Amino acid sequence: MRRPDPKKARRAARGPSQRQLRGGEVVRRVLAEIVGRGGIRDPELADVTITISEVRMSNDMRHATCFVAPLGGGDAVKLAEALTRAKGYIRSELGKELTFKFLPDLTFTADLSFDQAEAIERLLHSPKVARDLAHEDEGDDEDDED
Repeated sequence: MRRPDPKKARRAARGPSQRQLRGGEVVRRVLAEIVGRGGIRDPELADVTITISEVRMSNDMRHATCFVAPLGGGDAVKLAEALTRAKGYIRSELGKELTFKFLPDLTFTADLSFDQAEAIERLLHSPKVARDLAHEDEGDDEDDED
């Protein structure tokens, strides 16, 4: 049985390298240009403005996970499926723009962070939370009077 390599464990704990971050940002920018041009012939992508919020590159820079969401809300899962169907075209256009040694394989994933942020925002503005915050503020005022 092989022992785990402690260098690899430390590297995974630190997060992505500067090279991965820079490569992911370049891929994200080029993907945004490709999608913005509107050359993708998929009916589900015809009238949708797409946000590519993040691209995470693997350690060897051969795989890229792209987090996508429709601008202004919508079904991010269907959008990711439609982009996956058009992956061949997108990857070929990406190859024309990038000068990487290896063209990364793209995986499109629905970015649900916007939905989660909206749910937290709604929760913070709910009457129950506002009531609790108002009650807490009154308690702070009483402490100031002493």
